[in-house]
Amino acid sequence: MVVEPRSEISESLKMFGAVLKSLREQRGFTQDVFAVQMQYSTPYIAKIEQGKRFPPTDLPTRVAGVLGEDAAQVLTAAIKTLTRRSGLATWFQQWAGIEEEAISLYAYECRAIPGLLQPETYARAVFKHQLPPWTEEQIDHKVAARLERQTLLVDRPHTAFTFIIEQAILDRRLGGAEVTKAVVDQLLSVGRRNNVEIQVMPRHKEDHCGVDGQMYLAETPGHQWFGYIEGHRSSTLIAQPGEVSVLHQRYGKLRSQALDCPATVELLEHMRGAL
Repeated sequence: MVVEPRSEISESLKMFGAVLKSLREQRGFTQDVFAVQMQYSTPYIAKIEQGKRFPPTDLPTRVAGVLGEDAAQVLTAAIKTLTRRSGLATWFQQWAGIEEEAISLYAYECRAIPGLLQPETYARAVFKHQLPPWTEEQIDHKVAARLERQTLLVDRPHTAFTFIIEQAILDRRLGGAEVTKAVVDQLLSVGRRNNVEIQVMPRHKEDHCGVDGQMYLAETPGHQWFGYIEGHRSSTLIAQPGEVSVLHQRYGKLRSQALDCPATVELLEHMRGAL
């Protein structure tokens, strides 16, 4: 998953956040009270006001019921003036917004540990080996942004997160044995959360439905599903119901082919002991 470094926060997003904060304060709402009224978490509202998150599409609608129609109209106009962050394609901004609002999020990865599950040492190893190479400052920004994104797992306890990860990713030991131990520990820890399921696809599997590569699926609060796939320096947001259905079929099959959650824990604990 592409991640946005802090240094690339656009001025337009900062301005939008300042407008939202001003409208909130005019009504005398603290962030905590406002978040409850909006049915968002306080950290999520804070990130929008700080210009660190692109506003969700239904924000003006929710604001209308809390701050009034005039405030909603102001924010609707402000959203139209937003510019995308420098160097970041539109499709990622769309997916980022969908991901943050999702009530269900499915991921299948055959290339690397999903960004939402990466411990800091693994994320740093991923960015360190990118070509063209990045500076240490750029790597620090990217690692910080990735770790910040992981708050979704905590901020959205009612969102169902499901991850299928190829065993070969763990066998690769990117970053070395100590980094792999941190990855396994992270998977075991996060997998204990009520809203998270993690399954490993065994190294040897004769029937395998994931030969076309990684995929992500997300369900919005309005129960619309989107798909997302990535390639080298490119990504695609999939909205056509027929195409999303194909990904659903494949993901469902992958879940049946992968180890179930208890068997995954057993495998991870075995791998942890062997490192």
